[in-house]
Formats: sequence, C-alpha cells, structure tokens
Amino acid sequence: MNIIVLAAGQGTRLRPYTNDKPKCMVSLSGKPLLHHQLDVMERLGITKQDIALVGGYLQEALVAPGLKQYRNERFAQTNMVETLFCAEEFMVDGEDLIIAYGDIVYEQTVLQALLDTQGDMVITADLDWEKLWSLRMANPLDDAETFKINEDGFVCELGKKPESKDEVQAQYMGLIKVSADKVCAFKAFYHSLDRAEIYDGKDFDNMYMTSFIQNLIDSGWKVKPAFVHNGWVEVDTVDELDMYESMGIFK
Repeated sequence: MNIIVLAAGQGTRLRPYTNDKPKCMVSLSGKPLLHHQLDVMERLGITKQDIALVGGYLQEALVAPGLKQYRNERFAQTNMVETLFCAEEFMVDGEDLIIAYGDIVYEQTVLQALLDTQGDMVITADLDWEKLWSLRMANPLDDAETFKINEDGFVCELGKKPESKDEVQAQYMGLIKVSADKVCAFKAFYHSLDRAEIYDGKDFDNMYMTSFIQNLIDSGWKVKPAFVHNGWVEVDTVDELDMYESMGIFK
C-alpha cells in the first residue's frame, strides 16, 4: 500500500495561522493536522516508507521526518489533482493507492473503513454529514456537494451544487483508495484527459478532485462508498478551528 497526502495548500482562510506554515501544519488540539493523520496511520501499522507528502506552499515548514516528499512547484496556480500527480512515481502498479487531503482529521475507524471496503475505487462518505455541516454554517447546503448512490450501491454523482438535501446522500471527505489492479489505469486516465477542456467550470490545472472522480465514473469506473458516521473534521477557516478547539475535538 502507498499513501499520498496532499499538503501543498496555502490555507488563505486560516490566516494568520498560515502566514508561516502550510495549512496541514496548523495545530488542532495541540497537534498539527498532518500529525493527527500520521498518528492514525501509524496505529494501523502503516510505515513511514509507505507514505509520501506533496508540498508546495512553505514546504520547508512541513515537519514529517522520514517521509518522502514531492513538490508542486505551481501550487499557487493549480489544484489538488495536479498536486497529486506530482507524486506519480509513488503510484506503484499492483499496490493499493490511498490519497488523503492534508486538511482533514479523522478517527482510526474512518481510515479502517476505507481499507476494509473493496472496489476499483473507494471513497469515504459521511452519512451523518449534516451534523458537522450545521456546526460549520447556518445553511448546510451552502457548502455541501451532491453525493448520489445508484441502485447497485456505487457512487454515480458527486461534487455538484445540490438543490436539496435529497441530493446529498452522504458527504465526500477527501479520502480515496484506488485498487492495486487499477493504479495503472488510474494514471493512464489522467494522461488521457483533454487539457483544453473545462471541468465543472475549471481548467485542467485547477480541476477539482471530485470532477476528476466524476470523469472516472462517467467513463465506467465503479466507485464504492465506504460509509462512516462522523468521526472526522475538515478545517478550512479560523472560525472552524476556534470552534473545534472550544469543543475539545481530537484531544
């Protein structure tokens, strides 16, 4: 198994905390967001040799001894998909690939659910998303994204602007697994995409990860949800960070 943590983000909405460090190094309950993730991985027996980071903004402030690091030199002009493929050499054919956003914190059970669920691609999905989203904003639909499951139990749509809560059957969390036998096809699909195309309003370099996954689904990939019930947070703003600190989350 190989894990790539996407840690190139600037975290502009977390300033001043990100004035001197990348977003993933902002502290929650006395520990950087990144270190919360790494501790979970260690408890599940994942070794440092199996984990790589892709940095960018203030990468010199990334504290992760023993981990291989890659760099997105164009972090200010690109988005997560481009950041991910800066570590393409770490995507080894025949070995499961885990992709993790650098600004999320989760319990061990969340990552375990991802590892235990089988499919060409698996993504963690929070069935109780509304509880967390209601804490983060007055109207949960303001920042929620569609997440639809078809009758066969596979994800058929994600990442769009929902018109109602019925279109949000769960919430995408930023944890992805690509099956060992699909890693080669995963890389090939990325390179097959039209770089002149617009993807959900974004050019190729700024394509959202959800847009990339949706394109995989539309091309025939079977994407399986690994359902969880809370047990995670996403840290985007100073207000969210202060709220989580006051709640004593992940102490």
